[in-house]
Amino acid sequence: MDIQLKRGLLDVCVLAAIKTEDSYGYRIVKELNSYVEISESTLYPILRRLESAQFLTVKSVEHNGRLRKYYSITKQGLDRIEAFKSEWKEIVSIYEYITREEKTS
Repeated sequence: MDIQLKRGLLDVCVLAAIKTEDSYGYRIVKELNSYVEISESTLYPILRRLESAQFLTVKSVEHNGRLRKYYSITKQGLDRIEAFKSEWKEIVSIYEYITREEKTS
């Protein structure tokens, strides 16, 4: 898969993983791995990029004597998910165009 396309998809997947509940890295990876293979070493740069873009916020909470970072989606992050849904319709349309000959054969 094209790296730029995959990057954009992973960004939205991470946002969707924290859409309804704050979460932390390991739990996000565990949830996403049911749908797409992602490692913690891939996830953390995505989280930093999403934080820089103000799509999520981070807070540290003590858990079992250690600090754990919890990620929360922002209004901008929710808006990004909605924008992706609109963009996805165009991607599906392009896919249907590319595969149209296969469907008629």
